[in-house]
Amino acid sequence: MANKIVSLAEMARSIPDGSSIGFGGSFLHRAPFALVRELVRRGARGLEVIKSSPGYDIDLLARAHAVSRAKAGIVAIEGGLGLAPSYRRAVEDGELQLEEHSCMTIVAGMRAAAAGVPFAPVAGVFGSDLLALNHWKTVADPYGSGKETVVVPAISPDVAVIHANEADANGDARVYGSPPWDRELTRAAKRVFVTAERLVSSAQLAQQPELTLLPGFMVEAVAIVPRGAWPGSLHPDYDVDYAAVEAYLEPGDAALARHLAAAPEARVFSRA
Repeated sequence: MANKIVSLAEMARSIPDGSSIGFGGSFLHRAPFALVRELVRRGARGLEVIKSSPGYDIDLLARAHAVSRAKAGIVAIEGGLGLAPSYRRAVEDGELQLEEHSCMTIVAGMRAAAAGVPFAPVAGVFGSDLLALNHWKTVADPYGSGKETVVVPAISPDVAVIHANEADANGDARVYGSPPWDRELTRAAKRVFVTAERLVSSAQLAQQPELTLLPGFMVEAVAIVPRGAWPGSLHPDYDVDYAAVEAYLEPGDAALARHLAAAPEARVFSRA
């Protein structure tokens, strides 16, 4: 098996400007935030973010003027921290073109792409404006009930990036706890990357194969990044660093620079 270990900087450089990227995790939990910051450091531009429940990730990219398009469901920093201010500014200023979804319409679109079909049915859309906003179609029940069902077009990101607890050099990735939308995302994307807390042996992963969310044959590259979900959480390794999130939300370029410099990967890795 090929050794798929790369540096975080190499991974970020391999994602071209203009790419559509699906980030794993949900809100401030088990998302590949170190890779998001590395995209900011390399000066990425014109990205599209695809995620059911983004927050810090899309806000940081909007703050750095790195994102120009999004397919997103609910967007918020989380809980008492409120909405994502830089993301909101980008949408209101026309810098970011939003295709608004619910969480499950994003998932339905990714399931369609994963299955190799052009669309997927989804419930719960009737009564909202999403149907008209996105020009989604309905199909009649071919079995004669007389009911109409909304169908969402397939969504296939150019790149998916998830953060895992452990990975081996072959790309097999283990996740503890809930996977949010990561299973659908990684099956729908054209390329798949993993950042992980720890590098472990394939023999260790084989002891509990049911915890391997992502098999290595689907993975292009792995970067080992301790605390790679900071300032978010990674169950069961660490909780959200709410003080760091609050410091990130302070306005101004100086606050952003301090935040990027305080990130764990900035203190550990060279990006030469």
